[in-house]
Amino acid sequence: MKLPVTPSFSLAGRNALITGAGRGLGMAAAAALAQAGAQTTLLARSKDQIDKVAATLRARGFQTRAVALDVTDFAATQTWIASQQPFDILINNAGTARNKPALDSSLEDFDAIFELNVKAAWTVACACAQLLLKAGKSGSFINVSSQMGHISWQDRALYSASKFAVEGFTKGMAYEWAKQGIRVNTLCPTFINTELTAKKLADREFADTVLRNIPLGRLGELEDIMGPLVFLASDAAAMITGTALMVDGGWTAH
Repeated sequence: MKLPVTPSFSLAGRNALITGAGRGLGMAAAAALAQAGAQTTLLARSKDQIDKVAATLRARGFQTRAVALDVTDFAATQTWIASQQPFDILINNAGTARNKPALDSSLEDFDAIFELNVKAAWTVACACAQLLLKAGKSGSFINVSSQMGHISWQDRALYSASKFAVEGFTKGMAYEWAKQGIRVNTLCPTFINTELTAKKLADREFADTVLRNIPLGRLGELEDIMGPLVFLASDAAAMITGTALMVDGGWTAH
């Protein structure tokens, strides 16, 4: 009897682009893909941050480079991506939040959130797809969304709107590019312990409210998103496209 063989989780030989790679989830994504064997390009507007992450990865023997670029400079982003070799893996992570009640959210808030979370993510994905389509190659794109792209919560109306948009264009891209073998999925984390969330989570009442909504009873850690990212990027997820992988401790299960 011939037994099936588990597909590889290795990313050896793959070329990966990670946006918003200077800290938090983007930094963890860069580390995860590098540790799985990928050659990584770290993109962010903060040169000091990505240079530090890249230097740390190189010191551990990983192939990586840092490129300072603001993805909301859409023309510059398209031009730079068009000049590159195709990226087999895209982690579309750059994003922002301005959490406040809907009636307190300004048009400037709306524009800032949608420029980065939606328009920039769309621009990066389409530019990377153009490279693969031209080269006749397959690939895996992972748009970092949120549990708030499936539900919403206090002070999250505008942020949720942007992440629902990401979920929508992910499905459309997955359908359009499937014949080429370009898979497009989202990763949807809950509250993760990062520099950005630390201040808000230091509020005991807020943190307790968050924890009551997570059946597993704890906040997410950066390590919790690393395995799922490698999985979606690898051949182990070869039949998965146009879907969302929840990393939310069960928040959206109730």
